[in-house]
Amino acid sequence: MTTRVLSGMQPSGLMHLGNLLGAVENWKALQTQHECFFFVADWHALSTNYADTGRLKAFTQELLIDWLAAGIDPNRATVFIQSSVPEHAVLHLLLSMIIPIPWLERNPTYKEKQEEIRERDLSTYGFLGYPVLQSADILLYKPDFVPVGKDQLPHLELTRELARRFNSLYTTVFPEPKEHLTQFPKVLGTDGRKMSKSYGNTINLSDTETEVRQKLKTMVTDPARIRRTDKGNPDVCPVYDFHKIFSSENVIQQVDTDCRTAAIGCIDCKRQVADAMVERLSPMWERRAALTAHPGQTQEIVESGRQRASSLASKTMKEVKDAMKIL
Repeated sequence: MTTRVLSGMQPSGLMHLGNLLGAVENWKALQTQHECFFFVADWHALSTNYADTGRLKAFTQELLIDWLAAGIDPNRATVFIQSSVPEHAVLHLLLSMIIPIPWLERNPTYKEKQEEIRERDLSTYGFLGYPVLQSADILLYKPDFVPVGKDQLPHLELTRELARRFNSLYTTVFPEPKEHLTQFPKVLGTDGRKMSKSYGNTINLSDTETEVRQKLKTMVTDPARIRRTDKGNPDVCPVYDFHKIFSSENVIQQVDTDCRTAAIGCIDCKRQVADAMVERLSPMWERRAALTAHPGQTQEIVESGRQRASSLASKTMKEVKDAMKIL
């Protein structure tokens, strides 16, 4: 029996290595074994960026190109844009009628995000209620599994609670989706913090080889290693973390030894990891260039995906309306 998987990503900026290694690589593995639905969550981007929508369309297009260039296969997975399937908004509206406000206020990221993003007014229903839209996104397609990290489990549990509440109020429509726990690697940015658009420390899939190499040249290393002759500690070096992701096992072991004995300097260490990273990204850059040159190809893919997603979404919404006894 085929199992269904659903996941999405916000087009809040250019896709970077953290997104690739933390989500898309996992999606690529899932699409070979399951019926997968992957969507660009453009409406979700409005929950925090509602006042700055000028680049939303461009970011959506760039994100789709990055997914396809990275190996998401439209012949195996349904790829679409959230806002092109209006049933997401309709189910969000209906679920918002039945969810208790305290369920939303206890959301662990609600106050955390407000503290993090102080420069924007997040005292909106859209921000408070985005978990309802997230639940609608999921329940609309009745997936068996949703890929999440441990920090996202509370969000998925809210979706299950909302499904149970709907089923108890009306009649059983929604199965409760299970988590597909994935080990998201912590990908560090060029400043040593977690790679994030908000920190401006990303290496993007749309960067050129020159840009990638230049960013790696400026990347922080072991802060205690000041001179070339100082022995280093790769365990605290963000560049070494990239070696563990992109370099061969032999190179990883050699760099570990050479760094601790000062047999290699940080400049040469960065050059080696840059070579390995460029080798890994080069096929994606080639596919990306081809997709960018023929934008109609991407549009055909998302239109086909929209049709498949809409077909399933409309069936679910008929069940919802029948259960609620509304037109």
